Amino acid sequence: MGDKAVGRRWLVVLARLPAEPARHRMALWRELRRSGAVPLGQATWALPDLPAVHPLLDRVAGLVDAAAGTLLVLAGNGYAVRDAARLDQLYAEARELEWSEFHADCGKYLAELDKEERIGKYTLAELEEEEQSLDRLRRWFRELRSRDLLGVPASIDSTTDLKLCEERFEIYAEHVYAALSSPDV
Repeated sequence: MGDKAVGRRWLVVLARLPAEPARHRMALWRELRRSGAVPLGQATWALPDLPAVHPLLDRVAGLVDAAAGTLLVLAGNGYAVRDAARLDQLYAEARELEWSEFHADCGKYLAELDKEERIGKYTLAELEEEEQSLDRLRRWFRELRSRDLLGVPASIDSTTDLKLCEERFEIYAEHVYAALSSPDV
């Protein structure tokens, strides 16, 4: 027998759906992924057992019912300490990867603003495009934050990344407005 597992409780979601139509499987996959569930195997996902997850289970049950499938949700801590630690690790790795992608996109955004400054592209059209890109980063940040239920350390760095993007955008906007109000324009 394994050591008594300690740590957080996990929910393991097992869903069986008919092969066709595929839209039901895709809807379920999107919902689970969007919620931060960690795939354990085919049609098997794990989530920390937290109150924020319970509404997701209702949505998942609705999707499975609509597809005439079956759903089984199990709660547990893992058979052994290493099992519980592995679930924590899988969850943290998934969140770290997402935050890493966010960090990289923030870097691209800052590089784009630097390029526009370097070439002196101070137009309202470019300002609007950069604002839309910043809004996309803000939405993505909120999505990542909403599924990072355990608060991995990378989320702190990403808060700083987004703040830097917002500050840098404000500087660029000031330069655009200054250029447009210049008598040389």
